[in-house]
Amino acid sequence: MNRFNKFPGIPAFGRSGFASSLGELLKWIVLGGVVGILAGSASALFLNSLAYVTGLRLDHPWLLFLLPLGGALISWLYLKYGKTSGRGNNLILEQIHGTEPAPIPLRMAPLVLFGTLTSHLFGASVGREGTAVQMGGSLADAFGRLIRIAPADRKILLICGISGGFGSIFGTPLAGTLFGLEVLAIGLVRYEALIPAFVASFAGNLVTSSFWGVTHAHYAMVSVPALSAAVVLKVVVASILFGLMGMAFSETTHAFKRLYTRLFKNPVFRSAVGGLVVIALVYLLGTREYLGLGLPLIEASLNGDVSPFAFVGKFLFTTLSLGAGFQGGEVTPLFAIGATLGHSLAAVLQVHAPFLAALGFIAVFCGATHTPIACFLMGIELFGADAAVYLFIACLISCGFSGHSGIYPSQRIGVSKYRGRVFPEGTTLESAKTIQKKDRPEAAVPLDLPTKSDDD
Repeated sequence: MNRFNKFPGIPAFGRSGFASSLGELLKWIVLGGVVGILAGSASALFLNSLAYVTGLRLDHPWLLFLLPLGGALISWLYLKYGKTSGRGNNLILEQIHGTEPAPIPLRMAPLVLFGTLTSHLFGASVGREGTAVQMGGSLADAFGRLIRIAPADRKILLICGISGGFGSIFGTPLAGTLFGLEVLAIGLVRYEALIPAFVASFAGNLVTSSFWGVTHAHYAMVSVPALSAAVVLKVVVASILFGLMGMAFSETTHAFKRLYTRLFKNPVFRSAVGGLVVIALVYLLGTREYLGLGLPLIEASLNGDVSPFAFVGKFLFTTLSLGAGFQGGEVTPLFAIGATLGHSLAAVLQVHAPFLAALGFIAVFCGATHTPIACFLMGIELFGADAAVYLFIACLISCGFSGHSGIYPSQRIGVSKYRGRVFPEGTTLESAKTIQKKDRPEAAVPLDLPTKSDDD
């Protein structure tokens, strides 16, 4: 590495290294472009198929009763053929961080595609980001094995898979670029992969929309209030709640996973029971609006009206579906939860409802993933730049108040969010919980009461 290049992977145009830097740039334009094409094509197939199965579910309401059977089939396939594919997004993060590389199975792509389409066909409340990221990561790794890429370059290629999948599934190439860099570790960004990630995300989005003709949803930010201390204060208050909602979503999803696992050791039976629970909730609440992605809830929050407690329903349906093992991801339901929560808070805070719904759309997702820059860019790409200041404030505050809890247990804590709270190098969100429990003082025991001994 020459003195002009502090980060391996970023072309540095110093006098002595111009040729090698140019070669590195061209290499990653090609490699990132190939990964973007693969990820974008996979996303196009997925989005078109998702629209089809969603239409089937809406046209044939009786399909909901097959949800337990669909969940059992998904879990059986993963149990029989999945191997490490069941780790999902976390497997990709672990391979980027790990020192002992292990192949990401190519079978992850068709498994998660089938599992997600099956989940949506029968009505599980799940998303689509996890599917795109896993397909992008597995295809990127297969491509890397085909060309026998070096171990250090393999990690960058996997980041390209994340960025290409995310950017192409939502039509947000800038957010896709930063998401692939930010999601690896809280507080750190891997700038050595900046150019490759951008190429992959840009190419993935271009292939999905221009070549395959997939249309992405973009929204108009209407009636942005003038910048004032009063509005900023209201946005800060709402954003604190958005961050707490992101944390609550992560913790509740993990808690339901642990509960289902403890009650039902067999994953096939576990998912079947989870399907029954969702069906029971549908008839208990008397509505099906919380099934699937939740796009109608988002549209209503931004352009119409929704129930004041719609965010509670979507929250419950999604955490129960994911906890039972249904495939798809969390992000689009998080969008719906955030948008409906923002819409509900608007009446309390006396703010224009679509405006606060748009902030909630972005900020709850930010709180659950700890990717403030990616979420800010996504807000601009989806809603425009008129509310850029408010979007930025919402992302920063939400991320700050969501703690060290997130939807990806293998996400690392590169830099602690809070002064005085230090984590050892390599700490993940999953291992951070153990560290935090050890640091808590034991509950005081009254001196006049006997403690329970090991012999009792």
